[in-house]
Amino acid sequence: MSLDELADKEPSSSEEVQLAPSDSKFRGLSPAPIPIPAPPSIRSLLDSVSDERVNVDIVASHQSENGSISTASSAVSLESEKAAYEFLAQTPVRSTDAHLVEFSEAMRTVAKALRRVAEGKAAAQAEAAEWKRKYELETAHKQQSKIKGYNSCISNDLDKLASQLTLETPAPDQLGCCGSLYIVLTPLKGFELFFRRWLREHKNTNIFVEPRVKKELLTGDSYYNFVQTWDDDEEIKMLHTKVDLIVTLGGDGTVLWAASLFKGPVPPVVAFALGSLGFMTPFPSEQYRELLDNVLNGPFSITLRNRIQCHVIRDAAKDEIVTEEPFLVLNEVTIDRGISSYLTNLEVYCDSSFVTCVQGDGLIISTTSGSTAYSLAAGGSMVHPQVPGILFTPICPHSLSFRPLILPEYVTLRVQVPYNSRGNAWASFDGKDRQQLSPGDALICSISPWPVPTACLVDSTTDFLRSIHEGLHWNLRKSQSFDGPRD
Repeated sequence: MSLDELADKEPSSSEEVQLAPSDSKFRGLSPAPIPIPAPPSIRSLLDSVSDERVNVDIVASHQSENGSISTASSAVSLESEKAAYEFLAQTPVRSTDAHLVEFSEAMRTVAKALRRVAEGKAAAQAEAAEWKRKYELETAHKQQSKIKGYNSCISNDLDKLASQLTLETPAPDQLGCCGSLYIVLTPLKGFELFFRRWLREHKNTNIFVEPRVKKELLTGDSYYNFVQTWDDDEEIKMLHTKVDLIVTLGGDGTVLWAASLFKGPVPPVVAFALGSLGFMTPFPSEQYRELLDNVLNGPFSITLRNRIQCHVIRDAAKDEIVTEEPFLVLNEVTIDRGISSYLTNLEVYCDSSFVTCVQGDGLIISTTSGSTAYSLAAGGSMVHPQVPGILFTPICPHSLSFRPLILPEYVTLRVQVPYNSRGNAWASFDGKDRQQLSPGDALICSISPWPVPTACLVDSTTDFLRSIHEGLHWNLRKSQSFDGPRD
């Protein structure tokens, strides 16, 4: 078959095209014909093009023996590209998925909450810098006054020096005359037993108590007319500007209640133990006079205890945060199933990463100070209160491999009730302010910029170890006895 006839004939997929070389000297080297695979049919590529145009293009595409593409082949490519674009233009575009819209709205809400957290941190740093500046100025002023006093004493004799030093040293009944104390107590009788004698020696100290406490004190004795209090919530917001020190009488719950009254900066807390078990109350009540005077007179160590701020976001209003002020917790926030008989189903995200789906009785998000509270009872680890971190502890999980975690303090956790949840969830903040979380609602948790400073009896580590030894009898065991002789 000649090459002209081969060009006129359309190749099929089952045929083989054989080329016999015209030169005789190559005929002996390759006696068998060389099979060449048939080119792909253009009809299978372009069904929308007419048969007549396809036949013409096929004949034109094989007119060149060296396999070059002719102008008719270029026309086929242009026609096929045009048909493809027309097909794409006719393809219907699906509408935007509703889940993506909801997810974007939730992300905008999270961004708004994170922006508020960043603004709060910036304000906290500015106020901390201002406090540090005032403290440095006051310290420098005291040192200069002492140096002036010492220089004036050099020119005098020893008697004048002794008398001058006596005048410079404050008397016992003048200690703490320029400060203000906020006293929080559980039993009302503790106030009379604890402070009646001490107040006689510190008459110039301003004392603040809660309104109900003042009312009960004045009902029993008019001696406590000097005790101050507040009238409304607006004064509570500015209470940190009036109080220099907080004194609590009770257990850890009393410390939690006192800290909850301060939504911003918190003055140092001196916690006296009157409860049965306390990890944040290192001061014994029997030595109250000596210990309180030491705190008022000299420097003392403090433990900065982080708090967690929580925002509740409702599914009905994704672009708004329900509470104007966040819930602040010093121990933990607990999400449980409440009275529902179904397992709690929660989706947890850490920043932009998915953590896990919690199925069980609930979840505990705790501070390191709360590691010895509910989190410890649920199987969490005990953590030093000054370790920066967030404890992630499940409550009776449905999987045995679900173990507690300790996350860094700078992350933001989002706990959301999925839409396919069988029941509602309930959130408790330090055991109070219980909130219902319906399917679609979310809870955003992050470290608050306002920690709670608690005074130390010795130092932070010593007080922590003493509390777990005395409170929990940690690793307390009977010593091994030796029956045999000893070397």
